[in-house]
Amino acid sequence: MSKTNYLNATEEAGKTFYLSDISGSFIMLNLLSFKEVADYSNFKTIAPKEDITGAEAYQLYIENTLPFLKEAGSEVIFKGKGGQFLIGPESQKWDLVLLVKHKNKETFLKFATNKEYLKIAGHRTAALKDSRLLPITQDTY
Repeated sequence: MSKTNYLNATEEAGKTFYLSDISGSFIMLNLLSFKEVADYSNFKTIAPKEDITGAEAYQLYIENTLPFLKEAGSEVIFKGKGGQFLIGPESQKWDLVLLVKHKNKETFLKFATNKEYLKIAGHRTAALKDSRLLPITQDTY
């Protein structure tokens, strides 16, 4: 049985997110697992001259992405080392956990489709072995 990895949103997931009842700001939970060696075979124009780790490639992604996030009114509010779940599948291990606050769906989608951002987004794909993105909205009591 092969394991499915998730690196990008499917068209259906994107449509569901866009049509969701999320209004106003939300937090995007990012669970990230890195390749030992980043794979730039599909991103030769942004590839480093020498091999780098997936973690190093993701750091390049973050450094290049922050200006686009700030322009969209978004901010990284937490970045921390992951590991294995205390409660959850033992087979899943996450190297990095990010919480990114976004102003709203519209500005998030504008960020995610920005042509200049997309030129450097290959660092993310080159870096990742697996990932999860979960939009979170604040619940009121």
